[in-house]
Amino acid sequence: MSEGHPSKAVLIAGPTASGKSALALELALAAGGVVINADSMQVYRDLRIITARPTAADEALVPHRLYGHVDAAVNFSAGAWVGDAAKALHEARAQRRLPIFIGGTGLYFKALTTGLSVVPPIPAELREDVRARLERNGVEALHAELAARDPRAAERLNLRDRTRIARALEVIEATGRSLLDWHREGQPPLLPKDSFRAVFLAPERDELYARIDARFDAMLGAGALQEVERLAARRLDPLLPAMKAHGVPSLIRHLHGELSLEDAASIGRADTRHYAKRQFTWFRHQLPDFEWVRPEEARGWLAAIVTAERDPE
Repeated sequence: MSEGHPSKAVLIAGPTASGKSALALELALAAGGVVINADSMQVYRDLRIITARPTAADEALVPHRLYGHVDAAVNFSAGAWVGDAAKALHEARAQRRLPIFIGGTGLYFKALTTGLSVVPPIPAELREDVRARLERNGVEALHAELAARDPRAAERLNLRDRTRIARALEVIEATGRSLLDWHREGQPPLLPKDSFRAVFLAPERDELYARIDARFDAMLGAGALQEVERLAARRLDPLLPAMKAHGVPSLIRHLHGELSLEDAASIGRADTRHYAKRQFTWFRHQLPDFEWVRPEEARGWLAAIVTAERDPE
């Protein structure tokens, strides 16, 4: 990279098991980059195997940032990730390395490129009270509370979405304002338009689903069940994000004797496939600046990036 010519950041997104990590590693090796995690589950140190984080060997090849740096007991938010990402971006630029953001969490990429709403911190006692009411009275009762306080937010939420209903209710109770209003006021993007190149890896669905199934089985073979057993032993709040990572709830049910291992794995595989389908829809509608390419065409896209890094305009 030429002195005095700061590189554009590169954003590599796509559904789970689409080959993002391999592409990011190849680009980082070729262009002198740093790989920065943009996956909301790979931030948790307790979940290396079940979230298919990069291996220790891969991490030794090039700098990796924001992987496994958060404890599972933390309710890590997009706002917290943006703060960490800003530091990683500054560090990469100071070292004249190409920043390569890679992951499948659409909200992280949207925050990165369009900004993020700023909701004041919610007092811990209020958050705990809302969750206690959720467990005691059920999600329908909590949704009714929300509808009385913030009908606009309640109307937009699925009646079964425990986490978002609890979040919307705690925000209106803590601030007196709807979460929808907070979303309209926010921080500017870390990466304004024209400061990045972005790609979304879009495999054929059947091929992707087969890869998801095979990878889930491989994770079990690599010790995912034992990893989940260690997490379950901590007896954390089941509403925490780490406790809802794909495969974790069903494997915990297996550990409790409620499901066979095969049934638990089947649920984990199905949940992951459904999530991949939602990722396609979300990125298509929310992040139109991403160029969609098939994984087999990605090396051509990568080669163009490497060429631009070596010979900037």
